[in-house]
Amino acid sequence: MDHYDPQQTNDYMQPEEDWDRDLLLDPAWEKQQRKTFTAWCNSHLRKAGTQIENIEEDFRDGLKLMLLLEVISGERLAKPERGKMRVHKISNVNKALDFIASKGVKLVSIGAEEIVDGNVKMTLGMIWTIILRFAIQDISVEETSAKEGLLLWCQRKTAPYKNVNIQNFHISWKDGLGFCALIHRHRPELIDYGKLRKDDPLTNLNTAFDVAEKYLDIPKMLDAEDIVGTARPDEKAIMTYVSSFYHAFSGAQKAETAANRICKVLAVNQENEQLMEDYEKLASDLLEWIRRTIPWLENRAPENTMQAMQQKLEDFRDYRRLHKPPKVQEKCQLEINFNTLQTKLRLSNRPAFMPSEGKMVSDINNAWGGLEQAEKGYEEWLLNEIRRLERLDHLAEKFRQKASIHESWTDGKEAMLQQKDYETATLSEIKALLKKHEAFESDLAAHQDRVEQIAAIAQELNELDYYDSPSVNARCQKICDQWDNLGALTQKRREALERTEKLLETIDQLYLEYAKRAAPFNNWMEGAMEDLQDTFIVHTIEEIQGLTTAHEQFKATLPDADKERQAILGIHNEVSKIVQTYHVNMAGTNPYTTITPLEINGKWEHVRQLVPRRDQALMEEHARQQQNERLRKQFGAQANVIGPWIQTKMEEIGRISIEMHGTLEDQLNHLRQYEKSIVNYKPKIDQLEGDHQLIQEALIFDNKHTNYTMEHIRVGWEQLLTTIARTINEVENQILTRDAKGISQEQMNEFRASFNHFDRKKTGMMDCEDFRACLISMGYNMGEAEFARIMSIVDPNRLGVVTFQAFIDFMSRETADTDTADQVMASFKILAGDKVRLHTLVSCISLISAFFFLLSLRESVKGSTLPWEGALKSPAQLSVRTLQPTLASKF
Repeated sequence: MDHYDPQQTNDYMQPEEDWDRDLLLDPAWEKQQRKTFTAWCNSHLRKAGTQIENIEEDFRDGLKLMLLLEVISGERLAKPERGKMRVHKISNVNKALDFIASKGVKLVSIGAEEIVDGNVKMTLGMIWTIILRFAIQDISVEETSAKEGLLLWCQRKTAPYKNVNIQNFHISWKDGLGFCALIHRHRPELIDYGKLRKDDPLTNLNTAFDVAEKYLDIPKMLDAEDIVGTARPDEKAIMTYVSSFYHAFSGAQKAETAANRICKVLAVNQENEQLMEDYEKLASDLLEWIRRTIPWLENRAPENTMQAMQQKLEDFRDYRRLHKPPKVQEKCQLEINFNTLQTKLRLSNRPAFMPSEGKMVSDINNAWGGLEQAEKGYEEWLLNEIRRLERLDHLAEKFRQKASIHESWTDGKEAMLQQKDYETATLSEIKALLKKHEAFESDLAAHQDRVEQIAAIAQELNELDYYDSPSVNARCQKICDQWDNLGALTQKRREALERTEKLLETIDQLYLEYAKRAAPFNNWMEGAMEDLQDTFIVHTIEEIQGLTTAHEQFKATLPDADKERQAILGIHNEVSKIVQTYHVNMAGTNPYTTITPLEINGKWEHVRQLVPRRDQALMEEHARQQQNERLRKQFGAQANVIGPWIQTKMEEIGRISIEMHGTLEDQLNHLRQYEKSIVNYKPKIDQLEGDHQLIQEALIFDNKHTNYTMEHIRVGWEQLLTTIARTINEVENQILTRDAKGISQEQMNEFRASFNHFDRKKTGMMDCEDFRACLISMGYNMGEAEFARIMSIVDPNRLGVVTFQAFIDFMSRETADTDTADQVMASFKILAGDKVRLHTLVSCISLISAFFFLLSLRESVKGSTLPWEGALKSPAQLSVRTLQPTLASKF
């Protein structure tokens, strides 16, 4: 039996958190842990399409416990026992406990029998162990991990927030501000933190829990009432819930940092182009504004009214105070932007910026001078005109003000009083309209004095012979006529509202009864239509049979549903009879529901039509599944033959390319025969493509009869054709190199043997280290600089690999100018003409000894410069030809 030891499992588990077998959990803590642990488990189990309701009951058989561990770990556990006996349940729980122990967790006091018996304390302890291992242990913040790391993360994130001081995982979270601060720190648009109050913990906690569940996909694991009502909330429940916030926010922060980095790079690249666009736009806007403003400043036409002249003065002051200053600033900013842009372009060695024609800085300065010239004298002319009109227009202005106020108040009042909104209003809306009408009648009486004042001012203007008296009289008469009409309309509307109120009260109860029965019936029909039209996806005959059985059960409920429909329509017919009798214009609406009889009948008819369609669809799907299985078997049979054939051919070509049987011409002929046999296999590939096309058209996405897909076959076939063509080309190039360099077949075999020996990965190419080892084996003793020089020859593209062709080219160059000892002695005899003397032979031997001494000396001090080395590029140049003049003189 496994045991759980809270002190030995991890350093972050405190001694006071031990689960004591002989003591009971605090009831409040047990309640919090039940809810939190259940919600945490369901947040993972829902990924597998299941959940738990009772934490100590639903884990007793071990099945959902094993499923939970598979979801959170991403690993497969041993196959569970499906029996119902106690021994089967104990076996499943033991498999789960063994898996927990395999993750480095030592269990003490928790056994499979106790979990199977539904021991609450032991079940909660086991779940807490799982949470610690898979949700909290891997948290790391600033070299701290697990509980300390999670606490440090919370403190860092909530540090700027008022009234938040996170010191632990119990009382520091009671007021709910800690949860709200974590959410606001990462998603400030979700919570208005400034409106939260420390003395309202229930609101704070519920706000955080609801927002986290709705927008962050963090399930509600705690109850606000339990946390507030407990002196010290359960630490395990709080830690479990807070860890969900850590995992939710950590990934989002990394993505945001990467996005900001990319944006910064793009902004730098676009800055100069943006400055050019800004200059062109700003210059165009400024010139257009000057062009429109100058004619306005030059207009000196007088107005007949004081109001018009004051408006002109106000417009001019707005121009001086509001419109012109920003344009002055724009003009200055335009010059600054132009200079800044030119400087940046010059520093980056780019051509100077040349604005469009007419948009140079000098063009803008000339236009600005014309604007200031037109501005002179305009303000003085405006003030003189205003003083002239002031004496005549004062009284008329007073009339206009009062008339405007009255007309503004009456605007829309006649239309409001004439509207017949009460004809389609509900009972509650009619009562509200009556109260609103009473308020309007009070307001109407208060405006009586203003109408009398308007009439008195109009009479006075007539007595003073005001030049615009006709328009004043017409306006005054219109106001008086409108006032009389408002009074008549007000009384008429009151009578209509009171009459309608009495009629609506009669049918309100019938509407309510209709709504109560229509809503659930409508929901049933919508659910039925959705189920009947739902697209089913099945893969076996059994699945189709299950859908057919459920459909037959549904059809058996249709007669009872039709009776309920007829009863609901009867209520509506009774309402219609009352409306027709009393001529109430209800517009067919119901204040308690939007469901109409027409809609009910239409949906009912639709349900009846969908039933046979569903029958037909189920039959067709049954036939389609049988056809799909035949296609799978046909494709699988061919693919299981072609796939291994391609792999075998690839291996055979690889062996031919590295083995050295026969001459290069023999290898070439052998490869061409292989190529011909491969090309002749193409019809089988085409036939498989045809079968694959049929599978795609049938929308078949899996095939248990083969592990090969058409994409695997296509890629393998293309690689096979490419490999045989490339291998033939390589052999042809080797033949060309052999013939051009005069390399014998034996040398070519030796090169291939050396290359194959050091091609440790058997890829047909040597990497840098393999090539270095090959050179050393052939006697090269080189430093890094010399090796880099050789690599630049054999690997000019800096790919880090050496092909066999490059190796042959290098070896042919290295051996072309090297002379053997026998060749040197033969050269001596040719130069001496077969007349060798003793002292001459001694001299020659000395020269030979000096030659090989210098050669060995050069290799031993490679990397430094010898006095005689200036004219030498490689050891191979120290040959007989180099010593020929000296030897000739000796003979």
